[in-house]
Order: sequence, then C-alpha cells, then structure tokens
Amino acid sequence: MPDSSNGSTGSTARPSRRTVLAATAGVTTALAAGGTVHAATGPSAPDDRKLRALISRMTLEEKVGQLFVMRVYGHSATDPDQADIDANLKEIGVRTAAEMLARYRVGGIIYFAWAHNTRDPHQIADLSNGIQKASLGLPRGLPVLVSTDQEHGIVARVGEPATLFPGAMAVGAGGSRADARTLGRIAGLELRALGIRQNYSPVADVNVNPANPVIGVRSFGSDPQSVADLVAAEVKGYESSHIASTAKHFPGHGDTVDDSHAKLPYIHHTRDQWEQLDAPPFEAAIAAGIDSIMTAHIVVPALDPSEDPATLSRPILTGILREELGYDGVVVTDSLGMEGVRTKYGDDRVPVLALKAGVDQLLNPPSLDVAWNAVLNAVRDGELTEDRLDESILRVLRMKAKLGLFKDPYVTHAGVDRTVGTRSHLATADRITERTTTLLVNEGGLLPLSRRRTPKLLVVGADPASPSGTTGPPTGVLAGALTELGFTATALSTGTAPSAATVAKAVAAAGDADAVVVATYNVSASSSQKALVEQLLATGKPVVAVAVRNPYDVAHLPGVAAYLATYSWTDVELRAAARVIAGKVDPRGTLPVPVQRADDPSTALYPVGHGLTY
Repeated sequence: MPDSSNGSTGSTARPSRRTVLAATAGVTTALAAGGTVHAATGPSAPDDRKLRALISRMTLEEKVGQLFVMRVYGHSATDPDQADIDANLKEIGVRTAAEMLARYRVGGIIYFAWAHNTRDPHQIADLSNGIQKASLGLPRGLPVLVSTDQEHGIVARVGEPATLFPGAMAVGAGGSRADARTLGRIAGLELRALGIRQNYSPVADVNVNPANPVIGVRSFGSDPQSVADLVAAEVKGYESSHIASTAKHFPGHGDTVDDSHAKLPYIHHTRDQWEQLDAPPFEAAIAAGIDSIMTAHIVVPALDPSEDPATLSRPILTGILREELGYDGVVVTDSLGMEGVRTKYGDDRVPVLALKAGVDQLLNPPSLDVAWNAVLNAVRDGELTEDRLDESILRVLRMKAKLGLFKDPYVTHAGVDRTVGTRSHLATADRITERTTTLLVNEGGLLPLSRRRTPKLLVVGADPASPSGTTGPPTGVLAGALTELGFTATALSTGTAPSAATVAKAVAAAGDADAVVVATYNVSASSSQKALVEQLLATGKPVVAVAVRNPYDVAHLPGVAAYLATYSWTDVELRAAARVIAGKVDPRGTLPVPVQRADDPSTALYPVGHGLTY
C-alpha cells in the first residue's frame, strides 16, 4: 500500500478496496454483513451485536485509547517537519501521528491550522489517509474519527481554497433555515472529501449577553427559538452529507462575561430560565438527529449545586442530557486543555471525572500520557468499570460505523478536486452571505455610494488578525472589492487601538477621498476607535462604518450616518458588504440580537429584527 501521506496524487491517494479489507482484517470480518454506511447510499443503523463483538476483543489499553481525541502536529502522519516532530516530542512524547496511534490507540484526532494539519486540500486528504493507514495497520486496528472546528465565520480550521461561509450570527441575520441547511450540506461534503468526518459545529449557545467574550458572533442570536431552528437546519445539512455534527456547548454558554479558555465561568440562570433560554437549541438538535454534543466548562449552580463544571457534572450530563432530554449519542468534552475544566481538579482527575459524569470522548488533554494513564489506572483500581468504558466505546463505534469508516475510510485527490472549493460552492456561499449583511443606519440615503459622485474611497479601520484561511486584512479586502466594483479605493490600516498619530494620518488621507469607509471592531466606551471615527466625521466627508465583528459597535458611534454589520471579517462577508455599499445588492439582514443603548444598557437602541434596505 503506498503511503498516501507522502504526497501521492490523483486516484493513487486512495488504496484499493482489497487493500482496505486486508488492513482492517478482523474489523471488516466482524462488520461484513452490513450495518454501516456506504459512501454512495448514506447511513444505515449500525449493528450493535457486531460492534460489541469488536469491543470484546479489545485490550483494556485499546479501550482507553478509543475514548481520546488528540491533537498532533504536522502535515503528514509519518513524515512531518522537524519543528512539528519537536513539538510532538515535547507535548505528547511521540514523533508523529502514526507513533501516537501505535502507543495510545486513540480513537480520534483533531485538526488545527496552528498544528500545521491543514495546509491545503490535497495535503489534508493525504494526512487523513496516512492516519487511517497507520491505525488500521495495527493489531485489531480501528479507523480513526478525524474531527475539527469548522464553524465558519471567525472559527475555521480549513481555509481557502475550501469554501468558507458566513458565521453563525450572520446566518442568524439572514434568518433562512434553507441557507443554514445548505451551509451544513456543502461544508459537510467538503470536510468529508478531506477525510474529516466529525465537525464541532453548530454552536447551539443562545448569546443573550453582549459582553460574552467567547461566544458572541459564533452564536446564531439571542432568540432561543430562532437559534433552535437554525441549529436543527444546519444539523440536517451535515447529516445529508454524512458528516457527524456537534451541538455545543451544553448546557449553554451564551450568558457569561468570562472566557472558559482562561477561567471557569458561572452562569446564574434559574432552572426555569435555563429551560426557556438555553435548552431549546439542544432539544432541537437532538430531535434533528445530532450525532454528538460538546460539553461546556461552565458552572450552572441551578443545574448542579456542587458547582462542578458541566463537563464533570453527572447531574447535568447524565441526569439532564441523557435521562431528561433522552439523548443517547456521543458526548464529547470541550478541550481538556482549557483552564475552565482544570481550575477545580488536576489533569489526572479530569478525564476520570468526565467519564463518571457521562462523557464518551475526551478531547485534547494537555498531557495525553497523564490523562490516558489516569483512566487506565481508574479501571484497574475499580473507580471506573470496564463496562462503563464499553458503553462509551459502543457509542463512538456506532458513529464510526454510521459514517462509513469501517467500509471506506480513505479519500482521494480526485474526490477533493470534484468537491472542495468548487465554483458552484463558492457562488452559493456568496449568495447566502448577501442575505446576511445588515444595514443598521442610513441617514439621508447615504448608501449606496455612487461611483459618479464618490469615485475615490479611503478604507481605514481595524485590521484584526484574519480568521483562518482567509486572505485579509479587512481594510485591504474591502478596498480591493470596492475597486473591483468600479471605485478607486485605497486601504489604510489603523488597527483596533489607533494612536493619536495614526488618527491624524487617517484624517489627512481622508482629504484626498470623496468618502471614507471605516471598519470597526469591538468598540467600547473607552476605545480610541471612537476618536478615529469622530475625527473622520469632522472632516465633513461622507463616512460609512462597517462593524466587522460585534454589531453592538453602532451604539458607541451615534454620529455615523451609515452603519453596516457583517458579523465577521472573513473575505466572503467583507465582499458582500462591499456589494451592498456599491448598491450591487440590497441589504437584507436583520439583527439576530438586540443592540442596547450605550448610555442605558437596559434599553434597546435597535431591537431584534431591525434592518434597513434600499
């Protein structure tokens, strides 16, 4: 079998059916009679009897490994760059993905751009094939469930030339269940072509707190029923492309001012408030057939008075999620490297407590060796039973069987070329995004801008680091798109905290422009972005502001005559905003969250549903 992780091309990246069967040996024998997915025909019910037979032949060490989903550095399963070998040795104690699979028999691997897993589509496909080959070549080898966070918008691990869609809050502004379903279908098809079978999306959190630092525009909005409808639609889209989607972060991360990456947030909803605000999207996801649900590292005292994080809470994960909501799919933790789950217990206790709470997959522990041995020892010491492990392994294997991994774990370059970033997919993403751009203010009909009256544009403002896989920076993307639409647009980055000198430079540049477009990013009462906008307004030139992340910016800049919200600064959203500015398309989005007054946060400046058009 050629090692397709080493850059093979075309159909040679896909091992033959005969080779796959030989590699899977006993696995294929146990499942040969069916009960799995064929790529051409879609999912069918996995055969628990055959899966239990597989589990019965596994060693305890292999069972422990199946519960883990782990990061690994490198573009190849067997031949990563030296810097990635060094990182793997430092963090995992192995050189490569293949070595990690041989030592720990992990059931899943998660891809990250920063781990150099996602350079380009052919490389990703080869990495996926190399991982499958390495695992299936082991005694009693099983296929690996490859996962990633491809939420779109501000969180995407696979970038261009793959199709990138607007993020959840933009989709919420569009309000179309059909668009959400289409997004899931196309995104799922492209991930599957790359060998990625589990996506940690959609976000099912209801963002009712404008100060939420970790969810925000990753949420579809603040209305529980609207979020529920869009979550269910996206789940159905992923399901139609035979990808496992993941609703996150249970029991709901939408009302917090703390980031669980850095600390342990508390959510003080009553049980009734939780049922009304947080539960509906998860209930809708379960009704739609969601394959996996991710836990949140948050404390909800009304749901568990022990104040354990939900990831480690049996009352929340078993009592509410499984018993009350009737969910019997896979429960995966959020990353175990986040401080939110490490605050109360040590890294050796967290995976054991998560399993006792009802978790099935343990995601990305800071030390795989510590976590793996902790679970192994907990079984040997009697704290966990082997039957408890078998229960979770069965759920994981059911998912793998449903997704067709036992029948056909490999992908091809030809399949990548047919599917990833196709012209029709990219055009669909553009059309969906055009329905999301939201016009909040348009005094005196300033927009759309006229190429005849305002041919020379200055584009200034915030240039936050571009979301994964997009070209950026935002001012450059906006200027380029406006130039393509017939304007002469010049970009000048002023950053998220412009100095007085930078503001003065922008004001001077505005003197040569007919109008100014300014990109704002998370403007607060003390932000120096306010000084930038106010001094640009003082020039008397027409100023169009574009909130490229949170739509709440508009409350802090009351003098702006035209304000758009894009909900993210990815290329697809910025290009759509440019088309709206130029009048090539009408703005059609409406706010999926309220914007409160800056001087009276208890009062809505613009309510949910607000949105102007031409």
